[in-house]
Amino acid sequence: MAIININEVITHLLPGQTIAGLDLGKKTIGIAISDRGLTFSNPRPVLQRKKFMEDAHTLIKIFDRENVGAIIIGLPLNMNGSSGPRAQATRTFVSNMKAYTDIPFVFWDERLSTIAAERSLLEMDVSRAKRATRIDSAAAAFILQGALNRIKNFHHMEG
Repeated sequence: MAIININEVITHLLPGQTIAGLDLGKKTIGIAISDRGLTFSNPRPVLQRKKFMEDAHTLIKIFDRENVGAIIIGLPLNMNGSSGPRAQATRTFVSNMKAYTDIPFVFWDERLSTIAAERSLLEMDVSRAKRATRIDSAAAAFILQGALNRIKNFHHMEG
């Protein structure tokens, strides 16, 4: 498994593969999967974290089922751009995933993604109880959609 730049994602995908987005929390992992056209981000059910090995196996099953060819993972940087403990935990998670998959990872600045996701859920009039269960996957979808937009814009400018 490699850590790649967002602009390299297309070169790592086979035809028909999708891209996964992950929002790594202490208790949950938000998951989103792109469509095969790499245009839309679709939230999936939140994964309740257990032990790393169990989480890794569950994620790998999802990645296999969804034909994932690259993974965008939110990197929780501080507002000034520096890395804190949560960013280091994310880097460690990705490093540990090397034993389980060859799918490349891309770190994506996730500052304000949870706030934007919560705002979207509020605009859709989702109740507080349902927001609590959906926020991490909504944040993963927000992270993935930002990456998909960047990929489309980069390849549109190149081509």
